[in-house]
Amino acid sequence: MNKIIMHIDVNNAFLSWSAVLLLKQGYKEDIRNTYAIIGGDEKSRHGIVLAKSTPAKQKGIVTAETIFSAKKKCPNLKIYPPNYNFYKKMSDSLFNLISKYTPDIEKMSIDECFIDYTPVKHLYGNEIDFAYKLKKEIKDTLGFTVNIGIANNKICAKMASDLSKPDKVHTLFSNEIKTKMWPLPINKLFGIGKRSTIKLQNLGIKTIADLASFPEKILYKTFKNQSIDMINAANGIGSDFVDSSYLEPKGIGNETTLKNNIYTKEELYPYLLALSENVTLRLRKQDKYAYVVVVTLKDKFFKRKSHQKKLVNATNITEEVYQTAVNILNEMDIGEGVRLIGVRLNNLTDYSNHQVSLFENIDKRDNNSSLEKAVDNLKEKYGFKIIDKASLSDVKVGKKYLNK
Repeated sequence: MNKIIMHIDVNNAFLSWSAVLLLKQGYKEDIRNTYAIIGGDEKSRHGIVLAKSTPAKQKGIVTAETIFSAKKKCPNLKIYPPNYNFYKKMSDSLFNLISKYTPDIEKMSIDECFIDYTPVKHLYGNEIDFAYKLKKEIKDTLGFTVNIGIANNKICAKMASDLSKPDKVHTLFSNEIKTKMWPLPINKLFGIGKRSTIKLQNLGIKTIADLASFPEKILYKTFKNQSIDMINAANGIGSDFVDSSYLEPKGIGNETTLKNNIYTKEELYPYLLALSENVTLRLRKQDKYAYVVVVTLKDKFFKRKSHQKKLVNATNITEEVYQTAVNILNEMDIGEGVRLIGVRLNNLTDYSNHQVSLFENIDKRDNNSSLEKAVDNLKEKYGFKIIDKASLSDVKVGKKYLNK
């Protein structure tokens, strides 16, 4: 018996959630319907677009371009800062709502998940009817829209949810693959990034149908062990197992889904820095220290892997966590690309009985700790823009930490 898998994906999560917050605060217009973006400090030359409204998209604004460039395309563009604490609350509310109907939830990121509808179909009836009801409940209760894809496995459910947006329900069952999926251009196949698209097109593969029937032996010459997974994906073959058993140990963590798959470790360093700053800030607010640093990666085929390192001395200093995270990442294989990256701190303690190394500058370490707490206090009092670390684009980490 075929399973029924659903992929639930928030439409334009950061911008939608910011719109919900602003409306709650009495804002008179819904920024989803205006020329609006979520972005960094527009006065900084490093500010980039994190999310954009549909009207802004129609002006040619794209995610990750500079705010300076975006305002050239749309002079009356309005920029709103991200609010990650509120995004986390919205994410938790979404997953709590879904969990009323099934415990079989696999969270993929802050704004998307898979559910296995098969065991509860007898309770809630036809899967398409249920999807429309769930979509409406999310919109009415939480104030934002989602797309829901329904299929017999995860990759087809993900593909279905992306067919057209926003606020839609789509199916991509096994008997619909040839008509709905195969005619799509090859870059629409989940897991196929820009680099892979160019390589596939050079092989004469223009559509998903072309890849579905392409000889694996020939494809192997270019893509090695990825070739069979790619052909399977093009044929709608994939896992139908929704892993809801993963329970994170007590600790503090943060993950982010990347806009595009990343294939080099150096490109991941800035994300590690931002994540390290986030988790250590939260750790310091709780007056705690961590003995274990964990780096989590998820590749384009949804395979999750984590490596960890235990520290001699518990820490809550950003630089120490970041350096450890870089060392961990350098030992990990990212051959199949990275679509999600996370940093987690485990084995928390209330004390840091620091063992001094012969070659360690303990005064510098104490100064770093005191400085970070002072910065935390200023940010707490005056807002997070008052003091920032160097822009991620200015961080020179490759040579310093690559061989550690």
